Amino acid sequence: MSDEEKKKTVLVTGFGPFGEHTVNASWVAVQELGQKTIPGVIIEIQEIPVVYETVKKQVPQLWEDLNPELVIHVGVSKEANAITLEQQAHNEGYKRLDVLKTCPSNNCCVEGAEECLVSSINMEKVCSDVNGSGLKVKAVVSHDPGRYLCDFSYFVSLHIDRSKSAFVHVPPLGKPYTGLELADGLEQVILSMLSQI
Repeated sequence: MSDEEKKKTVLVTGFGPFGEHTVNASWVAVQELGQKTIPGVIIEIQEIPVVYETVKKQVPQLWEDLNPELVIHVGVSKEANAITLEQQAHNEGYKRLDVLKTCPSNNCCVEGAEECLVSSINMEKVCSDVNGSGLKVKAVVSHDPGRYLCDFSYFVSLHIDRSKSAFVHVPPLGKPYTGLELADGLEQVILSMLSQI
C-alpha cells in the first residue's frame, strides 16, 4: 500500500455567500485549511451554495465520489464568537428561504427519517482538545445548528453516516478571528475527530 493510499481523506465544505455574508467566513476558513499540510490526511475542500436542492444532491455525491474518513461541514453564524461544534441536526422545520428563494418540500430534509440525528463524534472531547491546544481560537459545543442550510447539510450527512459526520459554525471574519486562525482551529478539530473514528 502506497503512502497516498494510507492517508485518510477528510472532506471539508464551506458555504457560498448569502444575506449579509457577501464573503462567507466558512469558505474563507476552509480555503485557508486547504493550504495546510496535515500528516497522513488528504484534505478535500468544496464550496456549497446556500441552496437546499443543491445540498440534497451534492453532499451525497461527494460522499460517494470521495469515500471520506470524515466529513465536516463548516458554516458561518453571526451569533458565534468561537468555533462552535454542533452535536446534532434536525430533519424538519426548514421554512427559511435559501438564496434562490426556495424551501425544501414539506420543510423537511429526508422524508421519513427521524426528527433528530446525533453525531457519534463526542463534540465535548473535540472542544476540550481545541481549547487545550494553545491556539488563539476557542471552541464551544452547541445542540442547535439553526434550521437553515447548516442544519440541513449536517442532517444529510448524518443520515448517510453519523459515525463520521460533523458540523462546525465559525464567527464572521474579524469577530474576533482571521480566516487563518479559524483554519488553525479547524485543523485541530480534524485531528481530534480522526482520533475518535
